[in-house]
Amino acid sequence: MIDSQKKSLILGSLAAAGCEILFGLSYVFTKQVASESGVSALLGWRFFVAIAVMSLFIAFRIVKVDFRNKSLKALVAVALWNPCIYFAMETVGIRYSSASESGVMLACIPIVSLAASALFLGRAPTARQAAGILVTLIGVVITVLVSSASALFSVKGYLALAAAVVSYALYSVSVEKADNFTAFEITYIMLIAGGLLFIPSACVDAAIHGSFDELMLLPLSSMHFLSAVLYQGVGCSVFAFFLSNAAISRIGVNRASSFIGLSTVVSILAGILILEESFSVYQCIGAAVIVIGIYIANMQMK
Repeated sequence: MIDSQKKSLILGSLAAAGCEILFGLSYVFTKQVASESGVSALLGWRFFVAIAVMSLFIAFRIVKVDFRNKSLKALVAVALWNPCIYFAMETVGIRYSSASESGVMLACIPIVSLAASALFLGRAPTARQAAGILVTLIGVVITVLVSSASALFSVKGYLALAAAVVSYALYSVSVEKADNFTAFEITYIMLIAGGLLFIPSACVDAAIHGSFDELMLLPLSSMHFLSAVLYQGVGCSVFAFFLSNAAISRIGVNRASSFIGLSTVVSILAGILILEESFSVYQCIGAAVIVIGIYIANMQMK
């Protein structure tokens, strides 16, 4: 028999890995629609689809949420940090920086998450966790830099990406604090908050550019856009958000953070196998270093 603590560790680790695999595969869909639509349109439709699907799950009792006699204050903090601030800052940061710069900056999320966990939760990482996450960070940096060596040195881009990194770390801490809510309840509030921000933003942006009708018809006029919205809305916003929240709840910020680099490995493999992108031996080395770092951070000592 597997004791409850070990079972929770296994399920939490699988949830963290599943979350990063889903996020890593989103690279394929985003890449395919990058030239067809703006970021605001993709985010708006993504959260519209996510809220609709999650609401159907709840209506048909596929998942259960119950907010009665619960203060939503803790969930407001979660949703504020992610997706609201994180997605907004990540979008701005990526727009004003190169792929290598944004990749390296966002790779710092596990390190900042460890610091936030120690500061706000009083849970300092073990030496093994810290070493594993550092190794993973090195792997991500190697992988990103060999993919793109360009740099724009934009202060605006750096500040936005730094804000994205900090907001994701604070989101992780906030999820662990919201221990009286289920992962489904946390996810639903996150989706609603994202919808309240990004759906009106997409509509306003389209109205300003005189493309409101085009925005409404995008999923019908472009199969690539439709597939991207369905994948990111259901796969990432519903399932990956749920898995992320479940992982943090079960194994904590420190251990869950060690899996973040896995999305980089998956995006590389997806680019090579699905989009037929070129790759180098250094990318393979970087991916191997990432996997080694994840193993170090999560291996059990005898």
